Amino acid sequence: MSLRPIYGHDALLNRLAGALATSRFPQATLFTGAPGVGKQRLALWVAQGLLCETGPGEPCGECSGCRQVLRLAHPDLHWFVPIPRPKAGDPDKQVDEAQEILAAAIEERRQNPLWQRPDRMSSHSLATARLLHRLVWMTPFSGDRKVIVVGDAERLVVQEASQEAANALLKVLEEPPDDTTIILTAADPERLLPTIRSRLVTLRIPRVADDEVRRFLGQELDPPLKGKPLERRALLAEGSIGRALWAEGEAEGPDRRAAQLLEAVGSKGAEGWAAATLAQLPWAARGDFTALLDALAVRLRAGLEEAAGSEDTSLAGRLEALRCVEETRASAQGNVNPQLALAVLAGDLERLL
Repeated sequence: MSLRPIYGHDALLNRLAGALATSRFPQATLFTGAPGVGKQRLALWVAQGLLCETGPGEPCGECSGCRQVLRLAHPDLHWFVPIPRPKAGDPDKQVDEAQEILAAAIEERRQNPLWQRPDRMSSHSLATARLLHRLVWMTPFSGDRKVIVVGDAERLVVQEASQEAANALLKVLEEPPDDTTIILTAADPERLLPTIRSRLVTLRIPRVADDEVRRFLGQELDPPLKGKPLERRALLAEGSIGRALWAEGEAEGPDRRAAQLLEAVGSKGAEGWAAATLAQLPWAARGDFTALLDALAVRLRAGLEEAAGSEDTSLAGRLEALRCVEETRASAQGNVNPQLALAVLAGDLERLL
C-alpha cells in the first residue's frame, strides 16, 4: 500500500521543491510543529525528492525511486520511529534486535499508511542510535544518496541510557557523510538536547486549513466521513490531520459526556448538571477533564456556525460560553480541582445558553 497524498502545505511544498532543485536543502534538518500536522509525511516527501531518479527537486512520482519511497521500500530510505526497548543483553545483539523491531514497525505502517501515535513506552534507545550510526556510514545501495528520517525525535531522551544515545547521535550530526541527508521531526523540540538542536536547521511546519482536513477525511477514510461527524472531527482536529485520525474512538466518550452536560444545562437546570459535575472525578483525571472540555468546545463552535448562518439571537451568549470553556481549559493545566471547575463552568453555561 502507498503513502497517502499530502493535503495542504502547498506553499511549503513549493519552498521545499525549490531548495531541493537548487541543492540548498540542509544536510541536517529539524521539522517541528504540532502533533499530527504532517511532519513525518513531509520528511518522506523530501526523501522522495532527493531519491527521485529525474534529479533532486519536486518528486516526479513516476520513477522507480519515487514509487519505492511511496511504498516505504526504497533501500536508501531509513525511517526511524519510536520502538520498544530491545531486551537482548549484548549491545550488538540489541542493535540487531532494534533493526528487526523497526522493520516490523515500518511494515505495519506500509500496510496501514494512516498510522497512529506510537506507544507511550516506545522510544529511540541507545540501540536505535547505534543502528542509525551504522546505517549512516554505509554506502548508498542504489543511488548516490541515502536519507535518514527520525520521527518523534524528542523521544530520544527518555531512558537511563539517554545521554549515551544523544551522544551517539551527536557524532553523526557533527560531521554527516556527504552522501547522507538527515531529517528529525519533533512536536516538542525543547526536549532535545541543545547540543543536538544547535546542529540542525529548524523548519516550522504549520497547521493546515480546516477545508484540507475535511477533504482528507472525506477522501482518505474508508468509509469517508460526511455531514456532522465530518464537521465535528474537523473542528476537533484544529488544523492537524493526525489529530483528526487519532480522535476516532478516543473522542466518543468525551463527546457523549459533552452532549449530556449541554442537554442537562439546557433543559434540566442546576439539578441536572449538578449530577453531571459530580460524576467528574476530582483528582487523577486531568486528561479526561481536558478531553471533555475539548469536546464541549467542538460542540459550541458547531453551534456558533449554525447560529451565524441564521437569525439566531443567542450568538453573543454562545460566544461567551465558548470563551468560558477555553478559560477553564487553560486553568485546567494548573492546580485546579476538575470537579469544582466543571461545576463553575456548568453554572456559567446555564446562564449563557
